[in-house]
Amino acid sequence: MSSSTDYDYLLKFLLIGDSAVGKTCLLYQYTDGVFHQSARFISTLYTSGARTHRLFLQLWDTAGQERFRSLTTAFYRDAMGFLLIFDLTNERSFLEVQNWIEQLKFHAYCETPDIVLCGNKCDLDHMRVVSESRARQFAERHGLSYLETSASTGQNVEKAVEMLVERVMSRMETAMDLTTLPGRRGKPRRFEDGNGHNIQTISAQDTKTCSC
Repeated sequence: MSSSTDYDYLLKFLLIGDSAVGKTCLLYQYTDGVFHQSARFISTLYTSGARTHRLFLQLWDTAGQERFRSLTTAFYRDAMGFLLIFDLTNERSFLEVQNWIEQLKFHAYCETPDIVLCGNKCDLDHMRVVSESRARQFAERHGLSYLETSASTGQNVEKAVEMLVERVMSRMETAMDLTTLPGRRGKPRRFEDGNGHNIQTISAQDTKTCSC
């Protein structure tokens, strides 16, 4: 993309979870491709059928605020998706996932926000205390997507973000009025095919009431 302002949709994602589960490391692994001990921004494309949407992702870390349980509605405001991360080598971080889900239900823009649950540090298999089957069963009970990631090796990090993008864009495409969702730009939406040719332009006046 030519610039960070040349996009169809702005998507704000939050990385949440207990301290020391690897949120910041996972963030840097995705944006920079390196293991690093903040918000980060990246442009990407999302293709649905014959249409390609230009996306600008804002990826936000909690910057240590979770230690003091000081996260408020202001932090969650306008977020469209969440990477909920726990440490596969830390039992308590997994048990706390339930509390994070309750916080999201209270603070997020809707009662069923789009969440991808990430069991991080899967490279430390010799230290694992949370089995994949246990974590996956938990995710299924709560309607979450689940992946095991490694901020150190990069395993499934990109896939986790892509999965969240898919969930959010699917919700947006099925909504009757995208203008009521967080992240909607106040300009026409431009849909393009794989060759960059404009297919159609839809203004905010052409849409109806949101049903999400």
